Amino acid sequence: IIASLFLSFTRYDFLHPPVWVGVYNFRAIVAHDPRFWKAFRNTVLYVVGVVPIGISLGVLLAAVLEELTRGKQVFKVLYFIPTVTSVVAVAIIWKWLFAGEKFGLINYFLIMLNLEPVDWLLSPRWILPAIMIMSVWAGLGYNMVFFSAGISTIPQTLYEAAKVDGAGWWGRFWHVTLPMLRPTLTFVVVMSIITSFQVFDQVYIMTGGTGEGVGGVLDSALTLVAYLYEQGFQRFHMGYASAIAYLIFGCMFGLAVVNLRQLRSRG
Repeated sequence: IIASLFLSFTRYDFLHPPVWVGVYNFRAIVAHDPRFWKAFRNTVLYVVGVVPIGISLGVLLAAVLEELTRGKQVFKVLYFIPTVTSVVAVAIIWKWLFAGEKFGLINYFLIMLNLEPVDWLLSPRWILPAIMIMSVWAGLGYNMVFFSAGISTIPQTLYEAAKVDGAGWWGRFWHVTLPMLRPTLTFVVVMSIITSFQVFDQVYIMTGGTGEGVGGVLDSALTLVAYLYEQGFQRFHMGYASAIAYLIFGCMFGLAVVNLRQLRSRG
């Protein structure tokens, strides 16, 4: 930590001795680096796209599975398998699925539906949504397990009382399940936001081989951690990369403080 903090205040590139520059790196990043702000924008878009959809699908899936009388554990295992699989392996598989023209499986189905194929990973418009789709699928089982554990702790008497009052499945889900899941929901939301802010593996794998760098075409999928990697381990600007790391840490620290306050208020 001390070494990285020292680096963030120096100009250091492995080829020359470190030169103390104070807050120059931070000022340059915030005020004079449009690529950093594009990476920040892409990261925020990624978080806004992945977190709500992933959590909504996870809650609904957990609620539906808890209603099953047979095969509940089997379905939970099937949905959880992608979570224990390496992110790199998952990203490689989805990269094949998103292959351009008629070679990818997704484009194959689009052609069968008489739709135009999409060059997912070479299109500035579609590359980030493609990564979002893969991330939602990969994290669905993780969210589902947490919500299933939370639902299993809800007293059945509440559901029985709701049934007596004439509430259907949706009424019980909306008025019983969701309110009782608030602590679990708060935890999963904050952890999902933090994890999404640190996205890198998916971006690195799915933009690799395009000849456009870590961020893909026109930096359309460049995220904060991917930009940190480029500056630190491709351009060897370790001082600049360390400053970016501390800016990311500031975002994560702010989210942790919000989470702590919410937990204290609920306590």
